[in-house]
Amino acid sequence: MSQRSGQEDPERYLFVDRAVVYNPAAQADWTAKRLVWIPSERHGFEAASVREERGDEVVVELAENGKKAVVNKDDIQKMNPPKFSKVEDMAELTCLNEASVLHNLKDRYYSGLIYTYSGLFCVVINPYKNLPIYSDNIIEMYRGKKRHEMPPHIYAISESAYRCMLQDREDQSILCTGESGAGKTENTKKVIQYLAHVASSHKGRKDHNIPGELERQLLQANPILESFGNAKTVKNDNSSRFGKFIRINFDVTGYIVGANIETYLLEKSRAIRQAKDERTFHVFYQLLAGAGEHLKSDLLLEGFNNYRFLSNGNIPIPGQQDKDNFQETMEAMHIMSFAHEEILAMLKVVSSVLQFGNIIFKKERNTDQASMPDNTAAQKLCHLLGMNVMEFTRAILSPRIKVGRDYVQKAQTKEQADFAVEALAKATYERLFRWLVHRINKALDRTKRQGASFIGILDIAGFEIFQLNSFEQLCINYTNEKLQQLFNHTMFILEQEEYQREGIEWSFIDFGLDLQPCIDLIERPANPPGVLALLDEECWFPKATDKTFVEKLIQEQGTHTKFQKPRQLKDKADFCIIHYAGKVDYKADEWLMKNMDPLNDNVATLLHQSTDKFVAELWKDVDRIVGLDQVAGMNETAFGATYKTKKGMFRTVGQLYKESLTKLMATLRNTNPNFVRCIIPNHEKRAGKLEPHLVLDQLRCNGVLEGIRICRQGFPNRIVFQEFRQRYEILTPNAIPKGFMDGKQACERMIQALELDPNLFRIGQSKIFFRTGVLAHLEEERDLKITDIIIYFQSVCRGYLARKAFAKKQQQLSALKVLQRNCAAYLKLRHWQWWRLFTKVKPLLQVTRQEEEMQAKDEELVKVKERQLKVENELVEMERKHQQLLEEKNILAEQLHAETELFAEAEEMRVRLLSRKQELEEILHDLESRVEEEEERNQGLTNEKKKMQSHIQDLEEQLDEEEAARQKLQLDKVTAESKIKKMEEDILLLEDQNSKFLKEKKLLEDRIAEMSSQLTEEEEKAKNLGKVKNKQEMMMVDLEERLKKEEKTRQELEKAKRKLDAETTDLQDQIAELQAQIEELKIQLTKKEEELQAALARSDEETVQKNNALKQVRELQAHLAELQEDLESEKMCRTKAEKLKRDLSEELEALKTELEDTLDTTAAQQELRSKREQEVAELKKAIDEETKNHEAQIQDMRQRHATALEELSEQLEQAKRFKANLEKNKQSLETDNKEMACEVKTLQQAKTESEYKRKKLEAQLQEFTARATEVERAKGELTERSHKLQTELDNVSALLEESEKKGVKLAKEVDKLNSKLQDLEELRQEETRQKLNLSGQIRQLEVDKNTLLEQQEEDEEARRNLEKQLQTVHAQLFETKKKLEEDVGAMEGLEDVKRKLLKDVELTSQRLEEKTMAMDKMEKTKNRLQQELDDLMVDLDHQRQIVSNLEKKQKKFDQLLAEEKTISARFAEERDRAEAEAREKETKALSMARALEEALEAKEELERFNKQLRAEMEDLMSSKDDVGKNVHELEKSKRTLEQQVEEMRTQLEELEDELQATEDAKLRLEVNMQAMKAQFDRDLQARDEQGEEKKRALVKQVREMEAELEDERKQRTLSVAAKKKLEMDLNELEGQIEAANKGREEAIKQLRKLQAQMKDYQRELEEARASRDEIFTQSKENEKKLKGLEAEILQLQEDHAASERARRHAEQERDELADEISNSASGKSSLLEEKRRLEARISQLEEELEEEQGNMELLNDRFRKTNMQVDSLNAELAGERSTAQKSENARQQMERQNKDLKAKLAELEGTIKSKFKASITALEAKILQLEEQLEQEAKERAAANKIVRRTEKKLKEVMMQVEDERRHADQYKEQMEKANSRMKQLKRQLEEAEEEATRANASRRKLQRELDDATEASEGLTREVNSLKNRLRRGGPVSSFSSSRSGRRNLNLDGASVDMSDDDADSRSGDFNETQTSNAE
Repeated sequence: MSQRSGQEDPERYLFVDRAVVYNPAAQADWTAKRLVWIPSERHGFEAASVREERGDEVVVELAENGKKAVVNKDDIQKMNPPKFSKVEDMAELTCLNEASVLHNLKDRYYSGLIYTYSGLFCVVINPYKNLPIYSDNIIEMYRGKKRHEMPPHIYAISESAYRCMLQDREDQSILCTGESGAGKTENTKKVIQYLAHVASSHKGRKDHNIPGELERQLLQANPILESFGNAKTVKNDNSSRFGKFIRINFDVTGYIVGANIETYLLEKSRAIRQAKDERTFHVFYQLLAGAGEHLKSDLLLEGFNNYRFLSNGNIPIPGQQDKDNFQETMEAMHIMSFAHEEILAMLKVVSSVLQFGNIIFKKERNTDQASMPDNTAAQKLCHLLGMNVMEFTRAILSPRIKVGRDYVQKAQTKEQADFAVEALAKATYERLFRWLVHRINKALDRTKRQGASFIGILDIAGFEIFQLNSFEQLCINYTNEKLQQLFNHTMFILEQEEYQREGIEWSFIDFGLDLQPCIDLIERPANPPGVLALLDEECWFPKATDKTFVEKLIQEQGTHTKFQKPRQLKDKADFCIIHYAGKVDYKADEWLMKNMDPLNDNVATLLHQSTDKFVAELWKDVDRIVGLDQVAGMNETAFGATYKTKKGMFRTVGQLYKESLTKLMATLRNTNPNFVRCIIPNHEKRAGKLEPHLVLDQLRCNGVLEGIRICRQGFPNRIVFQEFRQRYEILTPNAIPKGFMDGKQACERMIQALELDPNLFRIGQSKIFFRTGVLAHLEEERDLKITDIIIYFQSVCRGYLARKAFAKKQQQLSALKVLQRNCAAYLKLRHWQWWRLFTKVKPLLQVTRQEEEMQAKDEELVKVKERQLKVENELVEMERKHQQLLEEKNILAEQLHAETELFAEAEEMRVRLLSRKQELEEILHDLESRVEEEEERNQGLTNEKKKMQSHIQDLEEQLDEEEAARQKLQLDKVTAESKIKKMEEDILLLEDQNSKFLKEKKLLEDRIAEMSSQLTEEEEKAKNLGKVKNKQEMMMVDLEERLKKEEKTRQELEKAKRKLDAETTDLQDQIAELQAQIEELKIQLTKKEEELQAALARSDEETVQKNNALKQVRELQAHLAELQEDLESEKMCRTKAEKLKRDLSEELEALKTELEDTLDTTAAQQELRSKREQEVAELKKAIDEETKNHEAQIQDMRQRHATALEELSEQLEQAKRFKANLEKNKQSLETDNKEMACEVKTLQQAKTESEYKRKKLEAQLQEFTARATEVERAKGELTERSHKLQTELDNVSALLEESEKKGVKLAKEVDKLNSKLQDLEELRQEETRQKLNLSGQIRQLEVDKNTLLEQQEEDEEARRNLEKQLQTVHAQLFETKKKLEEDVGAMEGLEDVKRKLLKDVELTSQRLEEKTMAMDKMEKTKNRLQQELDDLMVDLDHQRQIVSNLEKKQKKFDQLLAEEKTISARFAEERDRAEAEAREKETKALSMARALEEALEAKEELERFNKQLRAEMEDLMSSKDDVGKNVHELEKSKRTLEQQVEEMRTQLEELEDELQATEDAKLRLEVNMQAMKAQFDRDLQARDEQGEEKKRALVKQVREMEAELEDERKQRTLSVAAKKKLEMDLNELEGQIEAANKGREEAIKQLRKLQAQMKDYQRELEEARASRDEIFTQSKENEKKLKGLEAEILQLQEDHAASERARRHAEQERDELADEISNSASGKSSLLEEKRRLEARISQLEEELEEEQGNMELLNDRFRKTNMQVDSLNAELAGERSTAQKSENARQQMERQNKDLKAKLAELEGTIKSKFKASITALEAKILQLEEQLEQEAKERAAANKIVRRTEKKLKEVMMQVEDERRHADQYKEQMEKANSRMKQLKRQLEEAEEEATRANASRRKLQRELDDATEASEGLTREVNSLKNRLRRGGPVSSFSSSRSGRRNLNLDGASVDMSDDDADSRSGDFNETQTSNAE
């Protein structure tokens, strides 16, 4: 792996030097200095060591410069041990905080390592230089490797995605996000490069002769998109100004078969203007710089500075030439098979976009109208786009705008013309870009090769937070919210699977739901509408502006948790949204225009009609744009807006983006996502520089810190049992007994010995889980323990050696002295004669001394006997004392037992009190929830009030309209009188009138023609006209009959007159009655208003009562807190008293014994005894007084409690009264509703009657008018009567018209009243529901009241006892103080005590204020602790994946065997399993219910125990001894009690958390149980039906399958036998390395046998497949059988894994050898590489099965969800189809009626001659009314059309979903092809395994040789070192060493030098030259 690219080693930028990381000196430094991170403005965070702690502050010393600083404890973040330095996956960090993440990224970046993992993320930091890590050699290095085998790289992400796609048949996605300039586009290109290299089709196919070749085209698509979509910005020279999703399709064998590109949010505004030092899109500069002269003349190109849209002229890019890039773009287009005509047409459009900017408008002098003085630019533009210049200038300067129903040419101002031109330029470029993407997709599409799965690469902008953000930033941030939600959900699923696999108890939280409120704020369609919905809604209003949009947004979403209003009026931002990455301020300038994206539709139609086919193709969807008339309507009156055309025909930018985003998210959810987060290190584009604050902001925006937050919630650090025991057993030396013990049991014992908090760890099946920070703490403890052991060992050794040397010296000294003394004495006496005589006589003296010796022996015997007697007496006395001591011991043991029982009872009482407190808190929560419900009801009443007010306003408006109609009727009456006079004149001049009638006939014909045109335009008007026609026909027939019968009817005129008189009187009476009804309605309205005001007053009173109740609840809470404090103080006093009692009893017993012993000694002791007895008596008196005081205090507290409870009961009564008032109000409203319904019915009846009479009167009126004309001709006598009749008829006609108008108004009122009735009925239903809820709540309140009363009584009793105890304790304290002061003898002490008490009062008040100020600090500490807790949860994720391979394999092997045995009976077992799971869910629910019942029983037991404790407390108070108390000891007991209280609080919080978790789990279980029941029912029904249909057809196939299964089982037994043989061989390998090699060769033989068996299996499978192809395509169950065969293949794979386990045993032996030759770096690296390969192979084979199972479950879930969606959408579709059918039928009926009306109107032309002027005027009035009705119906029809369009959209969406479902079904059917590819892949893997085995043998032999060489070299070194030492001692020259070593070379490998021969050095120089040179440098 020591290959070079250029001059640099690529491994330097990939691998970490572990020797630097595992430095023991750094570990010791970290342990000794207590290093932490503190915040720094310059570096973000700095390392410092803790020197001193001062409360909430810490004194630290900076590691960089040694300066000291004082930092708040909350600002400190823990530092990881040095073993975690430069870690590749930051999820492994034990302290997972911002500082550690930043430090790890910084260290890796400065070392050249730009890629780092963070859980699911791959974090990339832009290096700003080219690195040699993207060559083909690197691609081959990563090819086929797992992610954890190789260092982090974008290739590792691509490889994992590619392998997962092939193995799991699941679509993959790679999401690259980040700021501009962070490297998103480059990493996307690297992914495509890797996939094109790995999955290119020409390597294994023959169809690579496609023109352009697919892989080359895929790689060349990027330069084209970069040319048209990228630009130079301040941050980035090649910034992508659009987002893209590249979808690469693969076939079953893993080759690329096609691709597709989708784009998002092109920054089209860059085409017309750019910021300073920035460029527009590259293609403009490339075209101007690289086009030839001929092309320039064709495209009418000019210089860079001649174009207005190139704001900054020609800005070159460093290191690039636009001319060369243009040629590359052209070559890429040719490779993509672009035609020459297409390229030329595209370049024409590019040139035309530049020409748009050169069109200059000027303002005319007298008007604001724009003009174009020079149209040369327009001529060039029209030439390029194929338009007429005159039409173009007319469309720009004076476009036709639709106003109402007519088109008007409106002159444009200069600003409007400039805006129109810029909008057209942007739209043209955008459409060109869209066409280009479509053309590339068409080129990359390969329809003849079907794609089995795909990998999608998303390159989109990351989260953006500027000072002021606009509409584009909202869209980008909305996208990133959805992507972050996807990541959170994915991470949650992986965590959940890991915890479930290990059996860990964890409250599962779907972290994806954390982002849902913000997403709803942006995208919710209604209730309340989100930002995008409100923006779309405002776009339809004519006078809407950005300001009205912001106001409506604040009104709708002002109370949303993620929405904030501007705090000050001076703020530039209009509103603020709180995203996951932080708060973002948005400025809503021009949002409506950006959302509508309006264009000049006149120019758009010209472009659509262009002579250039390419331009016409670009503008083919011209009918979907927003025209100028709609934009104009937003600034003008509402008249134009009502006649807007194309309403609903176009889609806003927000809608289109939302739809594309939903499609993208649906695609991503159906894939397995891989996340890449790109980070920009600095804004200066400098390599090697990293700005900490900039990186931290990007980590927050990219969601990396959000992912770390999720890791903290769980248990991220995971260690296998064996590793945990091996590393940390030193901390618990005596916890594990000798002998064998299971790893899990050993870890449990170690954890118990370590005394860890249970919340900090979890023990799984194969590993132990820790929260973040726990491992760092254990590492620190381990280091301290090791240092202590080593220091102790050194001290013992040194002491032993020193003592041994000292003893030796002492012995030598004493021996010398003895020798000297004896020598001197001998020298003195040797010549003395008497000495000689003594020496001769001395032996003879022993004979005379025998008698003396006998006497001495007798005396000794007597003494011994006396001693024996004494000892016997002492023994008897000691036995007696021993018996006494035993008795005393028994007594004390009994007392101790009694005390322990009392303590246990007190503990039980404490637990009960805690449960009681919890119950009271629950009651409080219930009360608060009820108060909230009351507030909601109050809100509902206010809403009803608003509705009623609006209703009243509507009624007032109706009254005004009726008054206006009445006045109009009076005017009509006057006009009618004048008309009657005219009619008299017309009677005299009938001949003249005939001519007039002819003229009027023509006019009527014209009007009829207009009517027919209106009827054709508005089809809905035909209905009403049919009714009018019928009426007119009836009237005409009556008139004709009456004209024929004139003579007969003359005699009946008088009778008719009388009838008319009677009918007119009746009509007047009816009108009077209607007026009376109207007045009654007004009175009722006034009553309703009064009732509403009364209801409002009541609601105000109720709010006041509610506030009072809340105040009382707070007071009660405070009171309860005081009572709890009193109770705790009582407990403390009780424990103090008991302790004092024990101490004093011991002292008394001691005093008694001493007094009994010394009773007869002195009188002074008796006096002392009497004094002590007096003191005891005084102490007894003091105790009695304190008990009295305490009882008085308890009585006071009881009284307070009683008053508080009385107040609570009063509040409950008030709530009941309030409820009764609400019920009364409800009943009154119900009665009012009924009365209104009755009134509406009566009004409807009156209306029908009036209409009937009106029709009669109209007929009679026409009859009398006709008769009157004839009578006046015939007789002059009847003229006077006719005048009278005419006047009366006029009055009646006026009354009739009034009645008609009133009837119309009454019909409208009836409709309104019907709608109001419906609303009232809904309100009534809501009130009934609220009534039921209130009744249930009242019952609950009554139950709660009873429980509260019981609790009150019990609390009163407890409070009395406590008050007694308090009084006694206070009295005792008071007496002790008095005695102390009397002993001192000074009264001034009392005054000092008073002053101190006053000071204490002041201090307590100050402390209260300080505590309130300290709450913020407490919150900070809480956050810090939370972060530390979260840090403890990081490392477990990665550890879990590394360690549990062997156990998983064994389990999966057994599971696969069991599955193979049960394949034939799987269908029945699945049904049973489903039912069993449903039963398990039900049993879980029942167990939760039982747990609740047990909690209630525990509550009752606690109450009983409370009573017992009260009794025991009274007994204890009564049984107090006459013993005094000591103040000092009381304070000690007080401190102990405070500790107990704190422990009780923590336990209470834990109990509350557990209860909440159980409730959440219960709810989750219920929901899951219901969903599982429904799903299982559907699956069972489907399976039963399919099984019954295909059972007969499958009997033969099942028999064949059984025969095949028997053969395969036989073969499996053979493989199992082979496995056992391998295991025996592997056991023998543990002894010797040579035996291990032989065993490996045998394993290889077995592998070959397995390979031959596998080939046989493959042949059998192919034969079975050939006979079962048709059956497998028919049924899903047969596909499951195919999966069973795949499971058998996986079984063979597991056999192969068993042989690899044998290899792992051998690897362990190899590791032991590696430890022996640790000085040899080459051996070590080869061993590590071999270990990585083998572990990767094992984990790969193992993860394939897991991922296959998870994918099948995911597919089943998706299939179920899609089925449910299809059913619901089918139901909606059927409803919409029925409504559409109805509307179509109605339309056809209208057309038929229209035709009939036209025919009848033609007939009316002949009959109209006999009409006179009065009937014509009446018809005109009726026609006007009909026109109004037609307009209303036209509006209704437009609404119906809108509904139809929505249904069509839904139909399209449904069809798309159905197509997706079909695609999924096709994917399921392709499982057979996947199985074939799986077999081929397994073949390849077996061959690779054999190659690796041979490699392992070779490496083993190589290791042995290197070991021998190393031993020889080490011997030579030792010899040379010894020779050097000898020479140095002699003082000889050292230079001879180098000369003597001329025949050998010295190689430095990882810091250890090894000598080799010349031959060895030459053979290995290729491997070690680089390391030697680097060390030399």
